[in-house]
Amino acid sequence: DTSLAEVNSFSPSMPISPSSMLNQYKFEDGPELRDLFITVDDPESHITAIETFITYRVVTKTSRGEFDSSEYEVRRRYQDFLWLKSKLEEAHPTLIIPPLPEKFIMKGMVERFSDEFIETRKKALHKFLNRIADHPTLTFNEDFKVFLTAQAWELSSHKKQGPGLLSRMGQTVRAVASSVRGAVKNRPGMFTEINDYMETFSQKINLLDKIAHRIYKEERDYFNEMKEYGPIHTLWSASEEDIADSLKGIASCIDRCCKATEKRMAGLSENLLPILHEYVLYSEILMGVLKRRDQIQGELDSKVDALANRKTEKDMFSEEIGKLEDKVERANNALKADWDRWKQNMQCDMRSTFTNVAENNLRFYEECLATWESFLASQTVDLHVEEDAEDRP
Repeated sequence: DTSLAEVNSFSPSMPISPSSMLNQYKFEDGPELRDLFITVDDPESHITAIETFITYRVVTKTSRGEFDSSEYEVRRRYQDFLWLKSKLEEAHPTLIIPPLPEKFIMKGMVERFSDEFIETRKKALHKFLNRIADHPTLTFNEDFKVFLTAQAWELSSHKKQGPGLLSRMGQTVRAVASSVRGAVKNRPGMFTEINDYMETFSQKINLLDKIAHRIYKEERDYFNEMKEYGPIHTLWSASEEDIADSLKGIASCIDRCCKATEKRMAGLSENLLPILHEYVLYSEILMGVLKRRDQIQGELDSKVDALANRKTEKDMFSEEIGKLEDKVERANNALKADWDRWKQNMQCDMRSTFTNVAENNLRFYEECLATWESFLASQTVDLHVEEDAEDRP
C-alpha cells in the first residue's frame, strides 16, 4: 500500500502536465457489474408551523431478486439519512460507514436553505447512498432496503421497531465500561499500524481542510476587490478621451479575469472543499471503528483474565471466551477488508481531486494570460500605427 509519505512525495521524473499525471495511473479494476442504481435529486422545501425542512427524491433502480419491484421513488429528509447511518453503525460496528454531510457543512460560507447549500447537500447525500450501494456488505443491509423502498408512513413505522430505551442504555453502559479499561493488551500489530496511520492522516487532512478554506476565503476576497476595478476603469475612460479605448480594454480584461476567477472558486467549492471535509469526517469514523474493535478485544481479554483467576465456572467462561474469540475474529476480518478498500478509494479520490484542482488552476492562468497578452498586443499595434502616422510628411 502507498503510504502517506509516498502519496505526498514528488519525483522530478513525474510528468508536469496534470493530464499526463492522471493518465499514468492505471486503476487496477473497473467497477463490477452493478445491479443497484440510486439517484438523489429534486429538493423540495416544506414549511410547517413547527419547522422548515427540505426533502429529496430518492430514485432506485435494481435487478435484485430480493426487491419486489425494479424501480422505487420515495422522498427523504436529512433526519432519515441520519437514522440510516445510525442503523448501519449499530448493525456493522467494525465496518467503515460513509460519512453524512454535517448539518451546516458550509457554515460561514453559504446561508442555510440557499440554493448553493441545498445543491451541496444533495450531492453529498447522493454520494452517501451510492457509497453504501457499492459496499459489498452494507448494500444488503435490511434497513438500507427499507430506506430505499418504504413510503414515509412505512419508514416511520419501521423506525419505531428499533431497540428500546433500556437496550440502548445497556449498550451505552457496556461501551463506557469497555472504554475505561485502558489499553488493549493483545491488539494485533496490524491494527496498531492502522491506528498510527489514521492519527497521522487525521492531522494532515485536517490541516489540508483548513488551508483549502483559507485559500477559498482569500480567493473570494480577491474576487470581490477585483470586481470593483472594471467599473472604475470604465468611468475613468469617460474623462480621458486620449486613452479611453485603452481604459475600456483594461476594464474588459478585468471583467474576463473576474469570470475566470469565479469559475475557479466554483471548482474549489464543488470539488476540493467537500472531498477534503468528507475525509476529515472519515478520519473520525475510522478512529471510532478502531475503538469499537478494541472494545471487543478488551471484552475478550477481561474474560480470559477472569478465567485465569477463577477456577470455578470454568466451562461457562470457556464457552463465553469461544464466542468472544469468534466475535473478535469476525471484527478483525471485516475491518481488514474494509480498510484495504477504503484506503484504495481514498487514494483514488485524493489523486482525482488534486489533479482536477491543478488542471483548473492551469486553465485559469492560461485564460487570464491570454486575455492580457491579447490586449497588450492590440496596444502595441495601435502604438506602431500612431508612430507611422507621425513619421509621414
